[in-house]
Amino acid sequence: MHTPAPQQKESTAWIFQTWAAFLLSLSMTTVGIVNLPVDNWVKGFMGMGMAFSIGSTFSLAKTMRDLHESRKLTARIDEAKVERLLSHHDNLMK
Repeated sequence: MHTPAPQQKESTAWIFQTWAAFLLSLSMTTVGIVNLPVDNWVKGFMGMGMAFSIGSTFSLAKTMRDLHESRKLTARIDEAKVERLLSHHDNLMK
């Protein structure tokens, strides 16, 4: 029977880099909004827009990951069915 390939793990450096980039972009955008020469309600509106954009980005990333994982599982189930069918066919031919 075919054994599935081990899942690839992200390196510690990659995880650090993604978190650092996220925190840096978040802090730089926040500093930019705070220092804008506009009224506070405009800054608040831009801050809310940034917060909703970040939240929807996390939701989208999770949804795409879940879809990818479900497709991998479906493909493994289909592969197991085909292997079983071929095995059964080979036994009938003997």
